[in-house]
Amino acid sequence: MKLSSSTLAQIPISKPNYDRDEIGVGIVHFGVGGFHRAHQAMYVDRLLEMGNENSGTGWGICGVGVLPADRKMADVLDAQDGLYTLLLENPDGSRDARVIGSIVNYLYAPDDPEAVIELLAAPTTRIISLTITEGGYNVEHIDPDDVSVFGLVVEALARRRDRGLASPTIVSCDNIEGNGEVAREAFTTFAERAHPGLADWMSANTRFPNSMVDRITPATTPEVIETLGNEFGVEDQWPVVAEPFTSWVLEDSFSDGRPPFEDAGVLLVDDVTPYELMKLRLLNASHQSLCYFAYLSGYRLVHDAAGDPLFAEFLMRYMDTEATPTLLPVPGIDLPDYKRTLIERFANPGVRDTIARLCFGSSDRIPKWLLPVVRVNLESGGPIALSAATVASWARYAEGVDEQGDPIDVQDQLADTLVPLARAQRDNPTAFIENTDVFGDLATSGRFVEAYTWALDSLHRHGARATLEALMRKRLE
Repeated sequence: MKLSSSTLAQIPISKPNYDRDEIGVGIVHFGVGGFHRAHQAMYVDRLLEMGNENSGTGWGICGVGVLPADRKMADVLDAQDGLYTLLLENPDGSRDARVIGSIVNYLYAPDDPEAVIELLAAPTTRIISLTITEGGYNVEHIDPDDVSVFGLVVEALARRRDRGLASPTIVSCDNIEGNGEVAREAFTTFAERAHPGLADWMSANTRFPNSMVDRITPATTPEVIETLGNEFGVEDQWPVVAEPFTSWVLEDSFSDGRPPFEDAGVLLVDDVTPYELMKLRLLNASHQSLCYFAYLSGYRLVHDAAGDPLFAEFLMRYMDTEATPTLLPVPGIDLPDYKRTLIERFANPGVRDTIARLCFGSSDRIPKWLLPVVRVNLESGGPIALSAATVASWARYAEGVDEQGDPIDVQDQLADTLVPLARAQRDNPTAFIENTDVFGDLATSGRFVEAYTWALDSLHRHGARATLEALMRKRLE
């Protein structure tokens, strides 16, 4: 059965019981992709489903697309009246499905930028949220006259200032350390260029809370669409698939009120930093610790590699001995349980996340997620062998040829620089880490270089699996 408002009553899975026609827009979201629909939109759907006086009806979401690629999402959501299916893949192989109804409208900005600006400027819009990726916050080359997230929002803020209206809260949901501060810097910089003096008003009126978001959400494949139809009887042009686990930690700092997010399972805190570090240095860095060794060992799916006892032991030892000592206290979190759960999440066969996805864009990920762990431990005298081995596995992967001699498609924004360096490292073992743009001064640290070159030599001589086995033996000695 095709998914739409007219068929919703007959759809044979969990679905909204609230009247979507009565839901007003209180949140405008830029970047309606898989993660937003599996995460923030799901939390808002939970709130609306509660239907109590605290959750209210004024917190529906209007998605906004800006990029040419967003045209498809506009067409799909228009055809399905904003509805889509969230399919959860449980570790035991079972699945749960629910139709999400919290996106009550979607606007494609290039078609009518004025309509988007007026929606953003409306007093009923109290939160503007974003998943635009880290690169989306680079405002240096954005023309103020172009249709962009920043141009639209800043123009709307100027109108709200001129009309004497409260400022909305701007909430970044991107996987960036200090995402609220990143958003604040980008929007105020753009505002000062486009409307001199507006940045001062924003400084006094606009809040940018930091947040930590977490839910593994692989890309929607034709197989997902087929499974939804065959198993649940729902025809959805663009469902989203995710793991059951989800987390959203959000600083409780809002300009003009907020819905009771805590009722839907959001953790509201004064400072998100400890939770952010926990996720970046445990989950994200562990993904990097896994992916290059896994690819070189012949794995192509994350759950297959994480289900291998050798890889699971390697990840747990990295988390226990190198990452955890660098964390701040994390109130309300059972860290040993969190780490065990991470391994279980990685090994969930239903998610079918790919090793190649984890290997993508390493020159952006490694410096932000793993190298801070290395630097803290170098300064404190803590262990760095496993982190150094992960860097070595990336360097070996970046050579662009696997252990069977087959080519590796190295997808990285710095591939043109890093691949030649990696291929030079058999003659010059530190060639890769001498790139100071990525590694800073790590190549001058004797302790790091010793651990790194041992692992790189082992990778060249014995291969990825044997290197991991030797690392685990060394830890036992």
